[in-house]
Amino acid sequence: MMRGVSFWQNFKKFAMRGNAMDLAVGVVVGGAFGKIVTSLVNDVLLPPLGLVLGRVDFSNLFLVLGTGSFQTLAEAKKAGVPILAYGAFLSSILDFVIIALSIFLILRWLEKLRLLPSLAVPVEEPPPTRSEKLLEEIRNELRGRGRS
Repeated sequence: MMRGVSFWQNFKKFAMRGNAMDLAVGVVVGGAFGKIVTSLVNDVLLPPLGLVLGRVDFSNLFLVLGTGSFQTLAEAKKAGVPILAYGAFLSSILDFVIIALSIFLILRWLEKLRLLPSLAVPVEEPPPTRSEKLLEEIRNELRGRGRS
């Protein structure tokens, strides 16, 4: 029984650490943000885009892979016919692009506020070549002679 108490005590320490709590908050906020973006895409962006493209309903764009002809995606699903729902896929791609762009902009903003380390890839200088090392030695030797 002592092992179980130790396990739960260790788990409690882990769960209450700052990083684990930050991760939990990030997951909850990220899930809520994902729902907002999905609504933005499906309810605000795609309907006007569909109207401009000739009254296209993106949620109803599909390709029947089996036999039969169906007017709606719901009819095809009800019939159990294999389908390729590319409208939903396009919607998911747009969701992803908006979320990725939002996260990128937030990270850039935090970087400018100096709350995050730079997102830029640090450029490391290559080590000095043998010739450069020899020139440094010669320079240092000449400097030493001039002071005597």
